[in-house]
Formats: sequence, structure tokens, C-alpha cells
Amino acid sequence: MSSKASALLSESGSVAKSIEGFSPRIQQQEMADEIAKTLDENGILITEAGTGTGKTFAYLVPALMSGKKVIISTGTKHLQDQLYHRDLPVIRDALKLPISIALLKGRANYLCANRLAEVGSQSKGMTSKLFVQLSQVKDWAAKTVYGDISELSSVPEDSQIWSMVTSASDQCLSPECRQSGVCYVYKARKEANDADILVVNHHLFMADMSLREGGFGEVLPGAQAVIFDEAHQIHDIASQFFGSSVTSRQLLDLARDVFTAYLKDASDMPNIEDASNDLDKAAKDFRLSLGRAKQRAPWREIKNNPGIKAGLADLIEKLQTLKNCLKPAAERGRTIENCLIRTEQILSRVLGFSDQHTTAETADEGVLQWFETFQRTFVLNTTPLEISQVFQARRQSYQCSWVFTSATLAVGNNFNYFSHRLGLDEATAKLWDSPFDYQNQALLYLPGLGLEPSHNLYTSTVVDAAIPVLEASKGRAFMLFTSHRALQEAAELLAVKTDFTLLIQGKAPKAELLDQFINTPNAVLLGTSSFWEGVDVRGEALSCVIIDKLPFASMGEPVMQARLDAMRKQGKNPFMEYQLPEAVITLKQGVGRLIRDVKDSGVLMICDPRLNTKPYGRTFLASLPPMRQVRELQDVKTFFKEYQ
Repeated sequence: MSSKASALLSESGSVAKSIEGFSPRIQQQEMADEIAKTLDENGILITEAGTGTGKTFAYLVPALMSGKKVIISTGTKHLQDQLYHRDLPVIRDALKLPISIALLKGRANYLCANRLAEVGSQSKGMTSKLFVQLSQVKDWAAKTVYGDISELSSVPEDSQIWSMVTSASDQCLSPECRQSGVCYVYKARKEANDADILVVNHHLFMADMSLREGGFGEVLPGAQAVIFDEAHQIHDIASQFFGSSVTSRQLLDLARDVFTAYLKDASDMPNIEDASNDLDKAAKDFRLSLGRAKQRAPWREIKNNPGIKAGLADLIEKLQTLKNCLKPAAERGRTIENCLIRTEQILSRVLGFSDQHTTAETADEGVLQWFETFQRTFVLNTTPLEISQVFQARRQSYQCSWVFTSATLAVGNNFNYFSHRLGLDEATAKLWDSPFDYQNQALLYLPGLGLEPSHNLYTSTVVDAAIPVLEASKGRAFMLFTSHRALQEAAELLAVKTDFTLLIQGKAPKAELLDQFINTPNAVLLGTSSFWEGVDVRGEALSCVIIDKLPFASMGEPVMQARLDAMRKQGKNPFMEYQLPEAVITLKQGVGRLIRDVKDSGVLMICDPRLNTKPYGRTFLASLPPMRQVRELQDVKTFFKEYQ
């Protein structure tokens, strides 16, 4: 089958004949053959495919040709939708194969008809905004076929209404549900079980993997092959799901659902209502005890604060009281029984942060307890510092082929960093460079700033060096920063020193900013981490990418700091073995924004002088596409004159 894959992607193949404008690429054909071989032999393949390789088609063709049940996991729900609605149907039609495909997301992405009915009958206390959104959901519910909340774009994805009307495993009444005939989760799962190709996202896959060691859990069906696209994200997502967390939203949702269950099945037990109200108050009070400022730090730094200890103790007491109140009522119905189960689970996790239990809070014990606060909410996390053994053990329980692909997996030409972290040392690793002509299409400008990135005048120096480049490019640029502080400072300086239209992250949703950038001549978009990857702007609208610093992770990040401490105690070099490869992969993502099409051209400006002054600078440069490097501004001006 492997040779057939490349033939189908050749100049005379079915794909070229069916898709207007398709350009055959030898890298894509070789990658397709290697994936086909992996699927044939039940192997493990790690592959990096440079921008423009066409890696999506390179794995879809052999996946559809394999005759196997294949699960494809993508980095985001947006990419998942794109794959399901656009790419898969195009390849299926080109190959003329009777392949069935399905899309499956996590429960929280599907409407629950039963919860909608319950919320609709108790809408008196809602704000006017929430009530309007509830009305929109009801109108949509009357006509939706799949119940996927992404269909209703008029209600924001982060609206509170969704947590009140979408499905959740700990609130599901099946098979006793009165609305089981319109269960969208059941319908989606059935289609997933029946499909030849199933598209999921990493969060769903890892959530499911963390639940079951012997199979694909309660959601995902068995498969003969798994393909991870955007595989560079897997480690961090897996770390989340192999750990545990308690959120203020879980607590407040529990209190609300207990009150609903009380009205429905236990109105003669007022102590349940009191316990529900007390939990609601305790959760909010605990958030206040953590302070008003947004924080992200190890739990050990605050656990002995008297106010926080008192708040946590009160939260535990209210959960225990609620548990005791629900126990005698659990036999009255599935709703109360589910609330009791959720209470016990949350109580167990919260107890892990108290002095009542021995807490695993240091790198010595292999996990980190840490917390994060937002304006009104909080999260208590327990995160494993090392997941390779767990991931390897669970992966080996599946008898199938595995493919891990991304544009950014290698450091230099080496895959050791990625493979070691996931326990994939026995995997085959292949790298295909981008087919784009970077030597002629792009220029790497290293201005050689005289200041170190730690200097308090560094950002203003970056802005001064960037302005003549922006003038030469006539705007049409991304400025990517490693911190929000630097972004804000740069935005203020640019607003005074230039006349370009500035589009600043945080001023509007990401999708809206990108739309404005594409449709606004000579705009400059300023962004941080969320704009370093997953952004595809083709053509002249984006002709310059300016990066302020090498993207080393903040030393204040609690999970990273714990990881570094653990590595030091093991005699490892945390900078060379963790911080550097992480920064290289992040930089490659940012650089990848510049050239997105065979006709694109542009200038990449990396301001950080450490590329030239530090020995590790060579590792970064060796990991970038082969662009011509210059250090003189005049070379930049000449380049733009030639490509105007």
C-alpha cells in the first residue's frame, strides 16, 4: 500500500486530478509512503514536516487507503472541524472510496436536552443577558441535528449558559433520562463507533486515555491506528489529564445542581438546600482568601497562610456536610445520586491540599501541587512532573499503529527531546524539510542589539530597531512577544512613534483580530503566545515577522520550576535538556507564521542578541529554515524593494 500512497499524490495521481491547484511535492509523497508503511506494520512513527509539505494530505491518503479503523487527533477543536468538514471529504472524494467519517468532541460540546428543560423551568433568577442567550439556545435546540454548540456562533463559547445546558458525565441520567431519545452525545458516540475514520482532539483523547488503561474508555472506540497531528502539544495536554484539578466552577456547578435536585426530588429535606447554599458561599469565600491579584504558583507557598487555611477548612467542612445530607436522599433518583458521587470526588481532591492528608507537593514525590487564580475563579492542580512511563504503559495497551506528526518536533535534526518525554524511544523518526525556497523567499535579519533582554530599556530598543523595518515592509507585520508586559510597552511606544494601524492582543477576540489584520492595509498585529502558532495568513498581508526575544519559558511558572528542580536532583542539565529544546520548538512555531504559501515572501527579524553571543544560539539557528542571514538594515530595505 505504501507505494500507492505516493502515486496517488503524484502529478498524475487521483488527488491532482480531483483538486484544482494541487501541487505535487516529493516531501509529501515520501511522508505518505512512510506513514503507509507504519500503518501496514503496526509501527510507531515520529515525523516532522516543514511548512508547505502538506502533511494533512500526507497522512489522510494512507489512512483512507489502509482499510483500518483510524482515529485522527488534532490540536484544537477548530482544526478538528477543519479536518472533518473540509480536508477529509476532499480526499475521500478524490480517492473515490466508500469511507465513513465521524467527528467526536468532549461531552461539554453537546447540548443536553434534559438539562436544557430543567434550566428553562428555573430561569427566573437569571441576568437579562443570560436569559437572552438561553432563548437563543432554545431556538437552536428546536432545529439542530447534532447538538454541537459550535453551530450556535451567536452565543460566545465561554458563556455561562453552556455550563448549564451541555452534557456532563457526572450529571448524565442515562438510561433513566426522560430525554434519551434526543441524546446528542449518544448519537455522536454511535456515529464514532460506526465510522472508518474518527476525528477527535488531543484533550478528548488524553481525557479518555487517563480514564482507562485497557482500552479507549467510555467515549472512544477501539482503533487499529492513531494519528496525532500537532503532536508537539501532546506532552503538556497529557500532563493535565494524568493529574487532577479542582475548580471553583466545579464547586459552584455542584451547588447549583444540588439545589435543582433538591427542588425536583427532595423538597422535604431543607438541609440539602442549606448545604447547597453553604457550599456556594464557601467556594466564593475561598477564592477571596487567595487574594485579588491573579496568581500562578506552587501550593506550598501559600498553604500555611492562616486565612487560606481557614478558607480551605471551611470548604472541606461544607463538602463533608453536603455529602452527609445527600447520602440518605441518594436512593430517590439518579440526579441526587450523581450529585453525591461528584461531592465525594471533589472532596477527595480538596482534602489532598489540606494538612489532614499527606500532600505530594514537591518534585521529590514526582508531582506538583499548584494553584491559579483569575478575576473570580480559582484552580487547584496536581500535576505529574514526568509522564513518559504512564504514557508508554497506556499506549502499549492498544494494539495499533501510532503516528506523531507536526511542523515542530525536532531540535536541530534530533527527535530525542520529543521521544524521551513520551517514552517513544523505539519509534522510527523522519524529518522532511519545507519545500518552500526560503533562501530566495525569506530573509533572516539579526539586528544585533547592544542590550541584553534583561535590561529595562530592552523593549524600547526593540521598538526603535523595528520601526525602520516596519516602514520598509509598509506594516503588514506580526510583532510577537514573550510577555504581555513587553507587548503593552511596545504598543504604547508604537502608537506614539508610528502611524500604522495597531491591532493588539486582548483588545478583541483572536479570530476578529486576524480578520481585521487581513482586511486592513499596512496593519501591525502585536501578540503573545496564542499568536505564535495555529495562525495562517497567506499572501502580502503578512510580509514581516518580528520576534522580541528567544521564547524561554518564565522562571516563575510553577510546573516548569518544579521540573527543573527534579532534573537537578537527578544530576541532569535542565537548561540543555528542557529549557533550550522547549524554547527552540516555540521559536520554530513563531517563525512558521511568515511563509505559508509557495508565493509568499518576507523578512524574519529576531531581535535577541543571544543568537550571536551565546553558544546555544547555534542550536536555535540550526533549527530554523535555511534563510539568508543579514545584520544590516539596508539589506532588509533592498529585499522589500525587490519583492514589492
